[in-house]
Amino acid sequence: MKFKLLLFCSFWMFVLAISCNKDEISFGAPSQELSFSRDTVFCDTVYHQVRSETYAVKVYNNEDKDIMIPRINLEKGSASLYRINVDGKAGHDFTNVPLRKKDSLFIFVEIAPQATGPEAIAEDRVIFTSPAGQQHVTLFSVVQDAEFFIQTPSNPNILTSNTNWTNSKAKIIYGNLTVDQNITLDVQAGTKVYFHKNSGMKIAAGAKLNLNGTQADQIIMRGDRNDPYYDTIPRNWNSIKMEPASILNMNHTRLFGGTKGLDMKQTTATIKNSFIHTFQEYGIYAVGSTVNAENLVMNNCGESAIGILLGGNHTYKHATIANYSGTMSSRNRMGIFATNEWKNENGVIEIAALQKLDILNSIVYSDRDNSINLEQAGTSQFEYLIQNSSIKYNNTSEAGYNFSDAIHVIQSVKNEDPKFINYFTAQMNLRVKADSPARNKGSVLVAATVPTDIVGVTRTTNPTLGAYQ
Repeated sequence: MKFKLLLFCSFWMFVLAISCNKDEISFGAPSQELSFSRDTVFCDTVYHQVRSETYAVKVYNNEDKDIMIPRINLEKGSASLYRINVDGKAGHDFTNVPLRKKDSLFIFVEIAPQATGPEAIAEDRVIFTSPAGQQHVTLFSVVQDAEFFIQTPSNPNILTSNTNWTNSKAKIIYGNLTVDQNITLDVQAGTKVYFHKNSGMKIAAGAKLNLNGTQADQIIMRGDRNDPYYDTIPRNWNSIKMEPASILNMNHTRLFGGTKGLDMKQTTATIKNSFIHTFQEYGIYAVGSTVNAENLVMNNCGESAIGILLGGNHTYKHATIANYSGTMSSRNRMGIFATNEWKNENGVIEIAALQKLDILNSIVYSDRDNSINLEQAGTSQFEYLIQNSSIKYNNTSEAGYNFSDAIHVIQSVKNEDPKFINYFTAQMNLRVKADSPARNKGSVLVAATVPTDIVGVTRTTNPTLGAYQ
């Protein structure tokens, strides 16, 4: 009994000793500068009155003593567009913030701004004031005014009259936006269209989508997360789905970061001077469609940059179709896949003619053995022509065609690295180097039908293969 009493008394004496020691902690003034996990917080592009994600900055006390930071505040005070949370407390001005020796604290940053125009810069600083001097962390974000298209149970989100989008406001799509039958949506130069996760656009039967970008003012269509990290990963949104008899005219547009880019069924599409890249499955998925493309640049698509099913009619002139991916290495990553069959929504296999697949003055290259894969089903028409192009080729059984077939493969080169300046998506530059074997290999007759390259350089003499002269 005496032992238990002694043990009980010892426990409470130990607790009392710890409590007293804690009360005696002394926080002195900093004598050294603080250090930070980053000196600038680049917030994702944000939209009018939409709160950003939360960003974290760690503040480190490198001294061998506990310190009391006299003041941490937003430079613009209560007028700031930003809000901060210091060690669990929200506000814009904090005094006497304790920080134990060799320890750190979190400062969380977010912004929910009022837009003052189509696009503006929001900037502020988190100021740290102490006897050791004044330090700061810069906060920076692009703020855009935006127009929202939100699908709900009571709002099917359908454009039922001809519509013209300008670049005065970004367009943010939640859920699916449908362009109704026989309706035209015109998207003007410089417009930015952002899709929320699992969102997309549907162009109904007989409807038309005109993407009227210019070299100086491209149209951007992507996920609504603008942090540079999201520039290089797919599946941030779904696709642009083109229903039968719909029409697409696409010029100087950059489309990237979804599951499928253009998801077309019995569609007619004209694509010029555009970039389509970073899709989980296909950049262009065309079922029984007609596609005419020139000065097209593609890269980083999981299954194939271009998927042609149920035949159709296709022409690609001065296209640079690369497919290199560090993030989707387990997928097929073909450049062009073409077949004249397709399994429909009911699981029934349909077969139709591939009336034409012309690949002219183009580069189709990847890190796989075959950049072009052809699969003919049955005896239906299956016409293709690879002329004055640079391709990756292994053998007939895998590629589905014979490179030595002088009728279907004319004046083309195989397995000669085109020497892209940089094919990695983060710095994607699919121009070719000065010593590239793609230089001066194009047909002058084909080049005359596309006399300037994707950036406006003349190519009527000594044309280089691909979208860049």
